[in-house]
Amino acid sequence: MKTKFIIAAAIIVSSFSFAQKDEIKTIEKALKNSDFATAKSATVAADGLMSNMDDKMKEKYLFLKSQAFFSNGNAKDSDITTALETLEQLKSIQLSSGVTKHSSDALELKTEITKNLLSRASKAYEAKEFKSAAAKFNEVYRLSPSDTIYLYFAASSAVQGMDYKQSLEYYNELKDIGYDGSQMEYFAVNKELGIEEPFGDKGLRDAAVLSGKFEKPRSSKSESKRAEIVKNIALIYVSNNENDKAIAAMKDARDENPEDVGLILSEANVHLKMGNKEKFRSLIEEATKRDPNNAELQFNLGVLAAEANDVENARKYYNKAIALDPNYGDAQLNMAVLILEGEAAIIEEMNGLGTSAADDKRYDELRDKRSGLYAEAVPYLKRVLEINPKNIDAARTLMNMYSALGETDKYKEMQALVSELEAGN
Repeated sequence: MKTKFIIAAAIIVSSFSFAQKDEIKTIEKALKNSDFATAKSATVAADGLMSNMDDKMKEKYLFLKSQAFFSNGNAKDSDITTALETLEQLKSIQLSSGVTKHSSDALELKTEITKNLLSRASKAYEAKEFKSAAAKFNEVYRLSPSDTIYLYFAASSAVQGMDYKQSLEYYNELKDIGYDGSQMEYFAVNKELGIEEPFGDKGLRDAAVLSGKFEKPRSSKSESKRAEIVKNIALIYVSNNENDKAIAAMKDARDENPEDVGLILSEANVHLKMGNKEKFRSLIEEATKRDPNNAELQFNLGVLAAEANDVENARKYYNKAIALDPNYGDAQLNMAVLILEGEAAIIEEMNGLGTSAADDKRYDELRDKRSGLYAEAVPYLKRVLEINPKNIDAARTLMNMYSALGETDKYKEMQALVSELEAGN
């Protein structure tokens, strides 16, 4: 009786072995025929038999299962996740058992999945499916932790998808690993087109120059992303009404890099967001001392001075911004606005005059004074339109001013432009 039991047990074990092999053969055959649906279905039964597989069979099965769920790149997102989880399971089996027959194949498959995920992340981002893009970029980063730029992409995508909780986690992780994000960029001028073009790496750029089709090679290092990361961390804290955490985040960054103008500006923006205008002003002034040729800093100081009714300093800062960057449209426009603010008091006085000879004389004086303001503002508004021909506010203002000045031809020209811009809108 005992012997019969042993024989029966052997038959059961043997049947398990045959079942395992049959299921694996079914998966292999389906994969050869690119019948991924059948291959995936067969894994359901095979999963139930895994506990009875030896290490060699487990290693083979898990590799086949990951192939089945990847489906040569045509899998749905949840199946891609299953494929990756299966590869992790395979790696664990290989490490514990020493069986590594499919290790190089698994590594190759993991590379293919990473590329596929990156493509999906990019497409989701282009389609403005930012939360999906963030999740996929994060998954790419987890697969290839040395490529920290994908964690940065995940954080940026999460912000655009307004998933601030998730973006904060990504940004804090970037901060903790010391992500900088700056890299060398390579350029050369296309001789035929006369324009500078970027190249993916130095080798490609140098080869293009050697071909004779490009000249004037140039290399530069892109700006660090650290200031942006810290700023976004702080701004998310501000939006969550966690102002103390926001200030602490900025302080930590400034302590590490006290000379970094980008971090000074980031802290200034955080204080502006919090309504701390005086602190914003002092930080902008500090940044301006460190970077006196920065037009944007001069412009911001002009805005602050204008808000404080400090017209003299506002003019000074706007003029400095324009001198540094003649194409700074906002500085040109704000300068015109600053000049025209004097018009309100003139019109108020004109409207309050009577009909006496003295009043008539004063009216003429005020009219000439207003014309003087217009004449001073016109060049700035014309420059705004040169920089941005679609700026309808500048066009309308010029139209009204030319009407008041009696410059009929210029008035009609601006009237036509305003009508054209309105029709375009």
